[in-house]
Amino acid sequence: MKIVMDGFGGDNSPTEVVKASVMAVNEIKDLNIIITGKQAEIAKLLKEYDYNGNKIEIVNAETVISCEDENPAMQIKRKPDSSLVVAFDVLKQNEDVVALISAGSTGAVLTGGFLKIGRLKGISRPALAPTLPTKFDNKGVLLLDCGANADCKPINLVHFAIMGSIYYSTVYGVEKPKVALLNVGVEDAKGKELTKEAFAMLKNAPINFVGNMEAREILSGDYDVIVADGFSGNIALKTVEGTALFVLNGLKTAIKSSFWAKFGAMFMLKSFKKLKNKLDYKQYGGSLFLGCKKNIFKAHGDSKAESFMSVIRQAVNISKNNINGKIEEVLQTLEIEEN
Repeated sequence: MKIVMDGFGGDNSPTEVVKASVMAVNEIKDLNIIITGKQAEIAKLLKEYDYNGNKIEIVNAETVISCEDENPAMQIKRKPDSSLVVAFDVLKQNEDVVALISAGSTGAVLTGGFLKIGRLKGISRPALAPTLPTKFDNKGVLLLDCGANADCKPINLVHFAIMGSIYYSTVYGVEKPKVALLNVGVEDAKGKELTKEAFAMLKNAPINFVGNMEAREILSGDYDVIVADGFSGNIALKTVEGTALFVLNGLKTAIKSSFWAKFGAMFMLKSFKKLKNKLDYKQYGGSLFLGCKKNIFKAHGDSKAESFMSVIRQAVNISKNNINGKIEEVLQTLEIEEN
């Protein structure tokens, strides 16, 4: 099994990408890593580590698609020699390369997925699908779409629900994941035309659809998969991440506010650490671009080596479980329009 890493995507590349790649091949015995980017720079960093040299390959790419570039998504066509585009070429042209991981521009990663890899047969739109923490367990909740499709049709939401249900069932071993539709209220008739039409279709889809839910319940643990259009899902995702940072920073400020607060915090260090880890979205891996012909993961832009490792483990697990094959198998039994 091989995974290709965009060596120059993200704020901490290529240093953290290289470090994570070494960690990965040393931990996972049947895994090889391909790193794309400036060969001399990557090779220099690799010399600092002890690993099996046959398990990491460098594919040279002289340019970088930056988030500061004007319209990063368009750079997929304008920079064919960039580390991201070369990574997509490696993914597309090699059957044994099962996944691509990049912490680069989200727009460029999504555009590359559409143009270079394409969607699964029967899927109208791939969806960006991150996993968020819940209060009850370590499984989390899958939220899709989170930004790949700002404007959606009802059929798109149905496909998101089917993909999310299969993903969650396979990865977490839940026989009938609870799928909900993000809405402004829990009543069946709530929402705009999109959610009303999607609600009716979801009731007849081959999933365990439990109805509408409100954004305040995202982390409740009452749902396994939450479906939304990309615009609403992205706002929900960013709100959750921002709230988590607010809570952690608020606790830190409160603890530093007085001697007694600091003294009391000493007895709760383990509890605070658990809470921090629970709210740290980087611990939950990357966002899978679910519905493409091959697995594409968008890591957080400020990912460090441990965060990349979480994504690599996620990619290995999903690839071994053949999520895409299972999605196609289910879709073949349905008479659902693709567009």
